[in-house]
Parts: sequence; C-alpha cells; structure tokens
Amino acid sequence: MTRTLVQHHQLPSDTATDPALPVPPEAARRARDWAEIQERMLVPLYEAVYERLEVRTGTRVLGLGCGSGLALLLATARGARVTGVEADGDRLALARERLLAEDGRDGAGHRRNDPGCETLLPADRMADAAGEPGRPGYDLITAFQPIGSVAGDAKGLDPALRTAIPLAGRGIPVVLAGWGPPERCATDAVLRVAGRLADRLRKGTKRPAYRDDLEDVAARAGLKPDGSGRVACPFGYADQESAVRGLLSTGVFDGAIRATDRRQVEKEIGEALHPHLRRDGTVWMPNVFRYLIARTP
Repeated sequence: MTRTLVQHHQLPSDTATDPALPVPPEAARRARDWAEIQERMLVPLYEAVYERLEVRTGTRVLGLGCGSGLALLLATARGARVTGVEADGDRLALARERLLAEDGRDGAGHRRNDPGCETLLPADRMADAAGEPGRPGYDLITAFQPIGSVAGDAKGLDPALRTAIPLAGRGIPVVLAGWGPPERCATDAVLRVAGRLADRLRKGTKRPAYRDDLEDVAARAGLKPDGSGRVACPFGYADQESAVRGLLSTGVFDGAIRATDRRQVEKEIGEALHPHLRRDGTVWMPNVFRYLIARTP
C-alpha cells in the first residue's frame, strides 16, 4: 500500500489539455497537484518521525495541517488511529477520499471494518477532535507542514497548537517541521523566485530558515523541546512541468502570483529549475528538513 502511494504519483500528461475533459476549478486542481505530485516529497520526514517515536498499533495521532492525508495514511499502515485537521477544503476532501477508502467504508460512509481513521476536520472545528468524554487523549501531535520558506508562515501554527495541546495528556510529543539550512536545500534557489516577485506587494516574501524557528514556535505554545533531527527529503519530478505544478501547489508562490501573474511565475520557476534538470528530463533537488520533538506541559 505505502509503496503504491509513494511512487505512483505521476498524472497523465494530457489531463490538463484535453478539451474533452472537464476543467476543475483552480483550487481543486492545485489540491490534486499537491496530493499526486508534491506531498510524497516529505515521506522520508514522516517515516523518520514515526520510527523514532515508535508509532504502532493503538497509537492515537492528531495531524495538524494534514494536507491530503498521506502522512496519516502512513501512520495507519503502522496500526495507528488517526485524526486529521486541515484548513484547505479541497485537500481535506482528498484526505477523506484516501482514508475512508483505506478504512473500508462504503459509499454511504458506513464502516466495513475497524478503521484507522477516526475523523477528518476543517481547521475551525479542531475542538471537535476531542472525541467522546472519557476517551484517552492523543499520543502524538504532528505539524508536518514545513515552516521557514515564507515570512510569517509559522503564525498559523500558534492558534492550532493552543487548541490541540489540551487534547493530549502531559508529556505527549508534539512534532514541528521546518526547512533545513539554505545551503543544504537545492530548492532554496527556486523558492527565492517567490520572494523576488512577491516583494512588489511586500507579501509572502521568501526568507531563509533560521536555526531556532521551531524552538520559537514551541516556546510560544508552552512546549518543552525534547530532541530534534534532520532528514534528507529530495524533491524529484518526472519532468519540468510536473515540478512547476508541484511547487505551485505548496502555496509558497501565492504572493508572487498576486504581485505579477501565474504565467510569469511559472516562467521564472521553470528558469530556476534549469540547473536541476537531468539528461533524461527529470528534475532532482536534494533537500534537508529539520524536525523538533517537544513535550506538552
């Protein structure tokens, strides 16, 4: 199951251009690009954290910013019971599609076997993740969406953590993730396109990851750091077009698109990708991501 989800990510090249096919709304198309192209890039991070924290049968995981559910799906493969929270409605819909199918539910949503997925919620309903009164709290809270690529991208974590932490017991691990040092991330040069173009509006500016970014978030949430790690997460794409679509799906370039237009942003991303094109047409960019384990008070 995991191998299929991780490796078989490429979309048919003609889905975006065939006039006989319906064209999905931009937001839905970008969510699909995230799910089928970009999200898999962080699988080494997910697996490293689950291995280190011994996620296994019975572990209750709360995933903040769960995207389209791949990290949660990998947790259920280890036997965990998962709850996901996601602000993007299109990504959340894809997560439901993935996880409910894995649970063995029918089209009406009725369970056919013991599910690993307990619930998936929009961000503004996170308090509902508390579940039934008297039920044990979560054993692990994850916030895998990396911070450190756009100025202010950690601010949204603060309210999410304030709501999530009371849903867990004392001393429960909370995992935060961020970009590694720019000199260890080949994608940094591509991300700088976002900052250069977005400067016209002074919004969404690219900024380097700072050493204490994750510790600062943990401190604001009242968490106590308890270890960290670095994981190699290379970004590999079937071709340049897939790379552009995958990178745009992250949201990092939204400010640049507002400042200019999508076509200009796509052009400049494509130019920035040239040093990473290989002879067979694929794109390969080595990166390092950092994670922090902190404990609830």
